[in-house]
Amino acid sequence: MSTPQDILYERRGGLAIATLNRPKALNSLTLDMCLDYDRQLAAWAVDDSVHAVILKGAGERAFCAGGDVRAIWRAGKDGEPLTADFFRAEYRMNRRIEVFPKPHIAVLDGVTMGGGVGISLHGSCRIATERTLIAMPETGIGLFPDVGGTHFLSRLPGGVGLYLGLTGARMKAADALFAGLATDYVPSGRLDELEAALARDRDMAATVRDLSADPGPAPLAEHRAAIERCFLQDSLEAVLDALAGEPGEWAAKTLSVLRERCSPTSLKVTFEALRRAATLDFDAAMVMEYRLSQSFMAGHDFYEGIRALLIDKDNTPAWDPAALTGVTPEIVEAHFAPLGDRDLSFD
Repeated sequence: MSTPQDILYERRGGLAIATLNRPKALNSLTLDMCLDYDRQLAAWAVDDSVHAVILKGAGERAFCAGGDVRAIWRAGKDGEPLTADFFRAEYRMNRRIEVFPKPHIAVLDGVTMGGGVGISLHGSCRIATERTLIAMPETGIGLFPDVGGTHFLSRLPGGVGLYLGLTGARMKAADALFAGLATDYVPSGRLDELEAALARDRDMAATVRDLSADPGPAPLAEHRAAIERCFLQDSLEAVLDALAGEPGEWAAKTLSVLRERCSPTSLKVTFEALRRAATLDFDAAMVMEYRLSQSFMAGHDFYEGIRALLIDKDNTPAWDPAALTGVTPEIVEAHFAPLGDRDLSFD
């Protein structure tokens, strides 16, 4: 349930400040929050007194841990319309950020996952700190990397996007910058200084650059060649075969994650979604993602994944189908079917 205080707004000169204010829930997004932020961005877009927007999360644990999947899980179990309404509102908000005509600066200070990536990724500036932990972990809960993730991940070079989207690998600041999910690194102790400078100066890029620091080496860079060898394949099965043949601990752990923690249906659909998104513009990718979201809402694995991870917390989801061999091309293709008058639009 949202309250009027779930997002806080304030102004400091020409800087508009939005704070996701559900720290006990790791600032996870509700339907009302998505609708409200979308409306506020629309107003700021045409307000000449606003020269930039900064978005942050309350508390020190999280920027935004994603959408409120518990609420969506309950709604799906009860046959309530939130399973459609939430994704529609969230994706429209993501698109609003994508087309926002002014600097949109997200401060990824803490856990940033799923919907937290979507509410930041499409803006002009994503600032990581030493507390940043970022991932798209959807295949582990019977979903797929959405919120515009298919569009962004499909454009990362060398198979990195497919690696991140399939495995849900968690990244700290250096890796987030290496992969392109973050644009800058500012230590958390300088965030107040950054906000004051952004309120004072109109040159956002110079202001951020002046306060940026070096996050250190990116562990992900060490595996770049192996990622390219293993993930630039024509099928998911070929990816798994390549990982099985790749020497070293990284490949063995990655293969174990894909085989033991992820929904087979999610893996197959994600592989195909990223392949298709590579040739789609942003709006078309979002329409595709909405179709996928509704197919997963009508299926089994999302509810089982949330049950196993967040409800019963037994971490033993019973996926259906239980193996990749059971996920036929027909099952995959059905996820991409148009929804007719229920399709997403941006009118």
